[in-house]
Amino acid sequence: MKDFWKLLGNIKNYKREFVLSTLCNVLYSVFTIVSIPLLVPFFTILFDRTSPEPIAPKDSNLNDWIKYIISDLIQEYGKETTLMYVCMILIVVFFMKNLFRYGALYCITPMRYGIVYDLRQKLFRKFLDLPLSFYSNERKGSLMSLVTIDVQEVEWSILSAIEAVFKSPIVMTGSLLFMIYVSPQLTLFVLFLVLFAGLIIGKTVSQLKKESVDVQESMATLSAHVEESLGGLRIIKGFNAEKYQEAKFDKENSFFRNVLIRVINRRDLASPLSEFLGVSVVTVLLWYGATLVFNAELEPETFFAFVFAFYQVIEPAKSFSAAYFNIQKGMAALERIDRVLQVENTISSHLGSTHKKTFDQSLVFENVSFNYEGVSKNALSDINIEIKKGEVIALVGSSGAGKSTFVDLLPRFYDVVQGTIKIDGTNIKDIKLEELRSLFGIVSQDAILFHDTIKNNITFGHHQYTDEDILQAAMIANAHDFISVLPDGFETSIGDRGLKLSGGQRQRLTIARAVLRNPPILILDEATSALDSESEKLVQQALEKIMQSRTSIVVAHRLSTIQNADKILVMEEGRIVQTGKHQDLMMVDGPYKKFLSFQTIS
Repeated sequence: MKDFWKLLGNIKNYKREFVLSTLCNVLYSVFTIVSIPLLVPFFTILFDRTSPEPIAPKDSNLNDWIKYIISDLIQEYGKETTLMYVCMILIVVFFMKNLFRYGALYCITPMRYGIVYDLRQKLFRKFLDLPLSFYSNERKGSLMSLVTIDVQEVEWSILSAIEAVFKSPIVMTGSLLFMIYVSPQLTLFVLFLVLFAGLIIGKTVSQLKKESVDVQESMATLSAHVEESLGGLRIIKGFNAEKYQEAKFDKENSFFRNVLIRVINRRDLASPLSEFLGVSVVTVLLWYGATLVFNAELEPETFFAFVFAFYQVIEPAKSFSAAYFNIQKGMAALERIDRVLQVENTISSHLGSTHKKTFDQSLVFENVSFNYEGVSKNALSDINIEIKKGEVIALVGSSGAGKSTFVDLLPRFYDVVQGTIKIDGTNIKDIKLEELRSLFGIVSQDAILFHDTIKNNITFGHHQYTDEDILQAAMIANAHDFISVLPDGFETSIGDRGLKLSGGQRQRLTIARAVLRNPPILILDEATSALDSESEKLVQQALEKIMQSRTSIVVAHRLSTIQNADKILVMEEGRIVQTGKHQDLMMVDGPYKKFLSFQTIS
């Protein structure tokens, strides 16, 4: 029940729609209940069971009062006219019943899709907010399924829950009260039959929640595999691995199919089983009720109304069964969504964080150590270094030495495990996160661009720049020449991840993006290592332009960059093993000289 009320808690932002929908459901239920006894006068006239002389009954028996009123109307207006009045009242009641039924659906629609909107917004905001460490253990396909499949399941669950909680019980209660009033004996008999049938139906759906979790997790795995395959299609084709990927997909798809078949079979069994049991119960009811009519213990017209009232109990009960299935699926989906929403973001601005919009003196690592979550070995150990304003720092070392980890700690993509990093004497954890990251311009090895125009990729979420600013940034990045020959210039769409452009063109756009931001500290993480020689030359020229009179931290593999650095940090297994200028380090038989001897550097 805790999870159920948590599910309903999503409607708090739609109180007006919820109240109106509930009110319409209540009125729908009222008119449904009112329609039940209205059938009695219809059958009374139809079977000609009125009294020749209307005499007001002395007791409160509903059937006697209906006979009296109908007999009085027949004497005054005639049988056909009275029957027409009764039919008109029935039409009005059923019209109002269905009017409020539509009203309930009309009011609930904005709430349903509003909740879907809210959940997707929360999830996407959470995706953007969570630190990079969270994604090292998650598959993108699984996270994507939360925004699509799981949110949709919650939507259907909320609708089912509202129908089950705020409509069906009212109809069932009113109908049961009428049935008890008509014949407590027959009602008790029917309830026993319904309880027996309900236990059988409940048995078939008792495992639905667990199996629904299996379905959703399997679908997430399937989506993740498709996403990975599409992203790595070039490698799959290049290594003739189509059969391998197809076999993996077939295995996961087969598992999903088998799990889904079990769930659907169990769900589909509920409907025919409930119909068979329902017909069986009604048949027994008709038999037992007929014996009461034969024994003059129950009026025929009242018995027909009783059967109609029983039908009004069966339909809501069946909706309860359907709602139970949907709610179980929704609970499973909500658990998966909440698992992500409840993840604590440890990398954020704390209360009392200071403002820092300039870099004035130095950046200092003091006894910094770091290891990735779930990995015991340190990626960085005992790092102590001071980087002064205006210096160009080159990080060199073999793969896995800790170079990328070093630069990732600066904008707090990860937080240090031990020690501190300070900018102008202030611990970076004490600086407002947004302002800290605005101090850095990042150009990574992988040119990360988005399916948008060139202009929007360069400005990237910031609209304070003029066209002149954007043009100037593109020229500094050596990107203006190729942009100017494109059909739509800066308004040209570059496709998914910029695939309409070459590798060098994409990288120059990322440089233009960094230039436009005009950060005081530049981070270049092997920005030219994946390019051909011609593209590399253009990109390197652009980098040299933006590095002038700017603090730069470069993960380097080009000798020219290393030679011109004010300070070179040689890293091995997460430690700084040598520090100095190129000329000084080359005079010592140490790791740096050995590193260069193994590199193909021009």
